[in-house]
Amino acid sequence: MQLTNYTEYALRVLLFLGTLEEGEKTNIKEISTAFSLSEHHLSKIVHELGKLGYIETIRGRNGGIRLAKRPEEIVIGAVVRETEDNLSLVECFAAHGNECVLTPSCRLRFALREALEAFLRVLDAYTLADLLENRTSLRILLGERRNR
Repeated sequence: MQLTNYTEYALRVLLFLGTLEEGEKTNIKEISTAFSLSEHHLSKIVHELGKLGYIETIRGRNGGIRLAKRPEEIVIGAVVRETEDNLSLVECFAAHGNECVLTPSCRLRFALREALEAFLRVLDAYTLADLLENRTSLRILLGERRNR
């Protein structure tokens, strides 16, 4: 299984925001620079993360972006479920368009479904706070990239 770039970048945005000091804000340009990603692409992700309630965007001269929740409240499995557009690993997971002739007797789909559920269960055991245990190191790495 491979996560989409969209989900990976959403997780990176959350990690970036999680390294900020309390009350500190950033902007899309800083995040874009830190990860060498398109500002346009990140704008869509930031907008979606805002709609999902993970981040807060403040408009105006002193505006910016910051986490809307405490890192311990952001469950990684939930973020993946909400940002991935399709967790159907194989054709037979889909409600429509399944044309695999093996579906009526195939046990592979059950094994793959179980594997997907295990994958998500592991991610459900992690919060953003868990991923920020090395926050100082992450902040240093991101700071070096931000200042380029």
